Amino acid sequence: MNPFKTFMGTLFSKSSNKMEKTSIYDIKINALNGKPLELSAFKDKYILFVNVASKCGFTPQYKGLQELYDTHKDKLVVIGVPCNQFGKQEPGNAQEIESFCEVNYGVTFQITEKIDVKGANQHPLYTWLTQKQLNGKSNSKVKWNFQKYLVNPEGEFIDYYFSITSPMSTKIAKYLK
Repeated sequence: MNPFKTFMGTLFSKSSNKMEKTSIYDIKINALNGKPLELSAFKDKYILFVNVASKCGFTPQYKGLQELYDTHKDKLVVIGVPCNQFGKQEPGNAQEIESFCEVNYGVTFQITEKIDVKGANQHPLYTWLTQKQLNGKSNSKVKWNFQKYLVNPEGEFIDYYFSITSPMSTKIAKYLK
């Protein structure tokens, strides 16, 4: 069963064949260990999705992501989403990614399975994050590793931030006060 086709099939209105706004909580994705990660478990918290890579110039942002999570974990969930589409900078398997994150940055926030964040095999999570007709707010393209997407506690898309935006930036932190 192809989860992308299943998800996309649920987005089309039978009468108009147009995609309609849908809930982020309905999207299926697995954690790094292969077990389902239920996004609905994070209702009532902000969620910051970040496509991550271990061999990128922005990789030190893992430290800032961990600091942001530690500072606001009562109201924020950080979800790292490994992706190998930008310069092949995330070549590792699940065990290598987990070990790298823990050993080098002490990461305790959630990490998902490795996915595609753009292109023909774009995961439904990133289809939702990047398409206004689904998220109800704006279109975007994932330009590089460590691009960030923020969703509010009601599951509504807030905004996205390019890789150069520090995890501790006031652009993000202002929502968590």
